[in-house]
Amino acid sequence: MIKQNIDIEFWNKQLRDKTPDEIVQWALSITDNRIVTTSFGIYSAVLLSTMSRHDKNIKVIWCDTLFNQPSTYEHAANLIGKFNLNVHQYKSLKTKEEIDATIGLPSLENDNHSQFSEVVKLEPFRRALKEHQPDLWFTNIRVRQTEYRNKKDILSFSKDGILKVSPFYYWTDYDLDNYLEVHGLPKNQDYFDPIKALKNRECGIHLQ
Repeated sequence: MIKQNIDIEFWNKQLRDKTPDEIVQWALSITDNRIVTTSFGIYSAVLLSTMSRHDKNIKVIWCDTLFNQPSTYEHAANLIGKFNLNVHQYKSLKTKEEIDATIGLPSLENDNHSQFSEVVKLEPFRRALKEHQPDLWFTNIRVRQTEYRNKKDILSFSKDGILKVSPFYYWTDYDLDNYLEVHGLPKNQDYFDPIKALKNRECGIHLQ
């Protein structure tokens, strides 16, 4: 098991000044059993373009809440086609119509919000992990995004012992915007996550 063989405190220090490409290359040498997650959010093109250069067949796990803006579905289709992504899409076991009729689209203050989060994102994500059983999980979490993420690093472990790798952890929005401009990649300006609702709030999958 990776958790028993990786001293993440040591490796976080070693990787601190490495480029995202070097971090990805290091992580890919550990195991072939890996995934990358995406919501096709604002800066999704950064991580997905990077991963596609290094591992064209990596499993891309997308937990589609069914409540994305039309522009997000267009953005997703664009990136999937551009990089020929190996996407595994997970959705709620309930239809959007069932969710609208029973739970609705609740605000953070609404008692139904935790149930909404469970139905549209957390259960689909747990199902994805159960089906794929990854040892390695590439993410795009970054420092300064939330209080929880400030306590993480390039490498961290999930509750299940999956090694999470965040190649762009120390990058700023300015860095990512510059990357998009240099590489001619799109930014999903209209992205909205109904689970997070607020930028500084966790959507839940990184608490798993």
